[in-house]
Amino acid sequence: MSGSLRRVLRLPHPLRPPRVRPPLVAALAALTLVLCGLPASAAPAAGYDHRRCGNTSGRVLLTLDDWPYDHVERAVETGAYLKGKGIRAAFFLINQYASQQPRVAEALRRQGHWVGNHTYSHPHLPRLPEADARKEIRDGVRSTLFRPPFGDYGPRETRIAASLGFRVCTWTVDTFDWEDSGGRFPDVATLRARVRNAPAEDKHGGVVLGHLFTNFPDALPGIVDDLRAQGYALCRNTGPTGPVIRDPLRC
Repeated sequence: MSGSLRRVLRLPHPLRPPRVRPPLVAALAALTLVLCGLPASAAPAAGYDHRRCGNTSGRVLLTLDDWPYDHVERAVETGAYLKGKGIRAAFFLINQYASQQPRVAEALRRQGHWVGNHTYSHPHLPRLPEADARKEIRDGVRSTLFRPPFGDYGPRETRIAASLGFRVCTWTVDTFDWEDSGGRFPDVATLRARVRNAPAEDKHGGVVLGHLFTNFPDALPGIVDDLRAQGYALCRNTGPTGPVIRDPLRC
């Protein structure tokens, strides 16, 4: 970088360690993304909470992961149900499948839902060499929110994701809907109870995790009714979305 550009941007000399004051951290992160050609909205604000995905609204964000392997229309049908209830959810899709059925992500975004990156093939990222982990994230669904498979990630994965324009998004309430017993997933009543009985602090402004291939989509009507009966509002569906998901979330 030339000295003149450095002076315009008020950046420190490259040989001197910068003294970054905390309020400037988010601004510098955004500037880095812009210089790299990435959307500034991918840079998390100071105090960003990955468990809440930038949800500062107090409302509950419902999220659904993976892919509806046995019934592709299930994702779109689930999105339609939530839209009909005025709810915006987030779907984190595996791009190995989503890239073969692009109409699914397109339909979900038209319905007013966010679509996030869940890698290309759903591996344990920390077990991969850095180049392979980067490729998995880079080749995921185009978005600015990234959910690590299995919730398995560390500083390296956070750094890689940020360099590619993604904020890490995990959850506060895990329904464990993916755990099977004798080849059967937890039933609808069990999943409703797990959300209903989750700690209040995890639901207020929180993020609920479920999956598209389990009984979670079938449990959603009851979960929505239970949350509203407990006095919780859910993220509002305000119309179609795009790949850029801003921080804080517009819930």
